[in-house]
Amino acid sequence: MYSTKEKRFAIPAKGSRVFLVPERDQNPSRGLEQEDKRGMLAELEDKRGKLRQESLAFKDRRSQLNAEASKWAAKRNELNKATKELIDKAQELKKLRDENNKNVAESKKERDEFNEKTNLLYARIDEIRKKYNLTGERSIRDLRREIDHLEFRQQTEVLSPDKEKQLVDKIAALHSEFRSRKEQLEKNEELRKLLDEAQAMRDQASDYHDQVTKFAELAQQYHDQMIATFKEADQTRAEADAAHKEFVKAQEAADEQHKEFIRTQREVRDFEKVIVGLKKKNRDIKEDRAKEVAKREAEEILTHFRQGEKLNTSDLLRLQRAGLV
Repeated sequence: MYSTKEKRFAIPAKGSRVFLVPERDQNPSRGLEQEDKRGMLAELEDKRGKLRQESLAFKDRRSQLNAEASKWAAKRNELNKATKELIDKAQELKKLRDENNKNVAESKKERDEFNEKTNLLYARIDEIRKKYNLTGERSIRDLRREIDHLEFRQQTEVLSPDKEKQLVDKIAALHSEFRSRKEQLEKNEELRKLLDEAQAMRDQASDYHDQVTKFAELAQQYHDQMIATFKEADQTRAEADAAHKEFVKAQEAADEQHKEFIRTQREVRDFEKVIVGLKKKNRDIKEDRAKEVAKREAEEILTHFRQGEKLNTSDLLRLQRAGLV
């Protein structure tokens, strides 16, 4: 008779040996333990899967932020390049302004020297005029000075039409008086030579004065352009600074996403180690049970062999698998 814990392994063929194998373990506590392990394994695999999804999300977000940081870096570099070009341009304009200011100073010096020579000649003319009793209400030098003063006012001041007409008429009257006084003085040979020389000196002074005006206008133009260019450079520099702040912001956010990616990757590996360990343990348990079954079959074969029964090829293979032969 067979015990209640045993059952036949299979329906025997004619002439085949019948083996008794242990029935599946019906221990409720062991079954529950196996069920708990399967539930734990499923839960661990589920958490690992969720962590993988989170890790991929962190990785994608990190890539997006790195791309955004690269975009801001490129814009910042472009603006920095533009700023440098503008500063270089402003420096060139400054150099041109300074060169023209230098020309202004040199031309003023020449103009003033010729004006001084002119004044000395007119002073000499006044001395001769007094010597020969060629007197008048005003000296030719005073007339020249007043004409120069009024012409300067006409060129530099903004006047109403009426005042400008009055000024033009006064200048014309002084020119007429100057020519008349000059013609009178030129009757004297010595005075005529001095007057010609004084006029030549005055013409030279006038030429240098024109250069002063020209260089001063150019210097002012370059100065205005320089100021505008520096302001534009300040604007692009501010834009570059703003772009750099956005770059740093995106880069720091990308770094945070990278840290989260590394953290979740580490946790995924930790879960994998536990899952692999549990699976290996389950396989070891199954293998141990299979070995136990094979050992019992082999022991039963040996028992029958000792009782005088013959062994067939299948019996020998079982004994070999059990490590008994």
